[in-house]
Amino acid sequence: MGEFEFDADTRLSGEGPEFEGSLGETWSGVPGVNGGFMLALCTRALARVLPFPDPLVISGFYLRPGSPGPARVSTEVIRAGKTTAFGEAALWRDGKQVLRTTAAFTDLAQAAARPGGHAFSAGTAPALPPPEECFGFEPGAVRGVSIARHFDYRIPSAPGWLTGQPTGDPQYEFWMRFRDGRPADLLALPLIVDAAPPAVLELGIASTTVELTVHLRARPAPGWLACRTWTSYVGGGYHEEDFEVWDSAGTLVAQSRQLALILG
Repeated sequence: MGEFEFDADTRLSGEGPEFEGSLGETWSGVPGVNGGFMLALCTRALARVLPFPDPLVISGFYLRPGSPGPARVSTEVIRAGKTTAFGEAALWRDGKQVLRTTAAFTDLAQAAARPGGHAFSAGTAPALPPPEECFGFEPGAVRGVSIARHFDYRIPSAPGWLTGQPTGDPQYEFWMRFRDGRPADLLALPLIVDAAPPAVLELGIASTTVELTVHLRARPAPGWLACRTWTSYVGGGYHEEDFEVWDSAGTLVAQSRQLALILG
């Protein structure tokens, strides 16, 4: 089997602190290259320069839309402590900064093994029918959004926005995985939280990300990811979107929140 699409398209060259890469035209969102893909590219660059294996939190500000083509990622190590390291990355396209990110990395396996840890959960994984019993999007179902071709989405029933009849309720739960069989991992989760149709489509709204923060909670188990996304507040030309990702073992592996600018 050849290289998975995500790994091939986020490959970086160089020894650091600067790396060369590419923004692929098959990862487009609205408008330009998908924000989660660009954040994942920065996450991969930071993984090359920070001394811990796992991203813990990464936050990005989108300064302008990203267009397909050659890109450069510059990185800086801010501080490396005993359990956590902090870094900064900037994504450049045509000499202009597109995305500025900050991140913290750690070793999640060591953190989970520390004695005396506390545990509490106010939520549970989405209660979904098996994926084979759910509605599935065709690869080209979302016109003009090529990123959808990389994923298999399964939702209990067809969303209203897909048939031109938004429900007015901006929330839904669904299954998700890479279409080419690539297992999800911590480097892919910053993409995954931004790679599904946004909940505000059920309000008849399109938007573009201004800021996105992702918390990585655990290394995902193989298999389908159970996802939940919702928006609670829309106003003043902006909205927030929350996203949860639960792995096949029922573990919360990622949470995100983004602020988005309403288009039109």
